[in-house]
Amino acid sequence: MIRLTKRLLFAIEAVLDIAYNGGAAPVRSAEITKREGIPRRYLEPVLQELVREGILIGIRGPSGGYRLARERRRISLGDIVRTVRNLETGEDPITDPAGSALGHQVVRPLWLELQEETMARLDSLSLEELCSRAHRAGIEGRVAQAGDFEI
Repeated sequence: MIRLTKRLLFAIEAVLDIAYNGGAAPVRSAEITKREGIPRRYLEPVLQELVREGILIGIRGPSGGYRLARERRRISLGDIVRTVRNLETGEDPITDPAGSALGHQVVRPLWLELQEETMARLDSLSLEELCSRAHRAGIEGRVAQAGDFEI
């Protein structure tokens, strides 16, 4: 089940910050923490998981940080949601065998349909679209106008 947790919200904001402010230069987690107000204890584990899943690239060293692993238009919100959902430890109530016939035959299938529709919508929203929305909202970015990049 898709829940908007702090971890998920912070992951989306962090990746969007990297997309909006990074360009070719890596973005340090300290910069993200400062700009977005995301506590480091939430940020670092999520960034590391996003690196493992191929959404970000971690660059070591004094001028290191994080960059997008793919073009902004090729990373969807769905990619980020799936990555963070893998970190969640709570049980999904959909799989719980307890419940009534109404729950198992009507409510849970409906909930699964809604979840599929939500994931399809999240898959259709790229970081490029979110960066465009940020630009239209007048949010200043370090390289907001630099556009996409090729690897």
